[in-house]
Amino acid sequence: MPMINLDDIDRRLLAELQDEGRITNVELAHRVGLTAPPCLRRVRSLEEAGVIQGYHADLDASKLGFTITVFALVSLKSQAEEALRAFEDHMRDLPEVRECHMLNGEIDFIIKIVSRDLQSFQEFLTSKLTPAPNVDSVKTSLTIRTAKSLPGVPLE
Repeated sequence: MPMINLDDIDRRLLAELQDEGRITNVELAHRVGLTAPPCLRRVRSLEEAGVIQGYHADLDASKLGFTITVFALVSLKSQAEEALRAFEDHMRDLPEVRECHMLNGEIDFIIKIVSRDLQSFQEFLTSKLTPAPNVDSVKTSLTIRTAKSLPGVPLE
């Protein structure tokens, strides 16, 4: 996929929106040195080009009862495209799975899972993940703490 050509103002717009998605158009325009109408046109253009894919609230998982984050390394029995897609489709249907990435190397997928507690995670593991289509093995690691978690990309 070709990279979008961005100027300095576009990059500043993206950096501001990435840091504070709820900023008003007037404040955003002020921060990047534009008036409101051209600022809004640029943001809409970035949205239409797919550079901005959405706006999200950053939720505190523990305050919502999700006290455990687990990373699972999954190996599949077959790496045929149909088998890979079936596994990915199954992961999309599981709300506890927050991220699913196909990897190069010995492990086929790394999955980020949130759970309310250890018992809930164990139930998820044995009833939904391990019996998933084409799964050969699953190795899990519980997160002790998170030192850094930033959405988006560096724009400097």
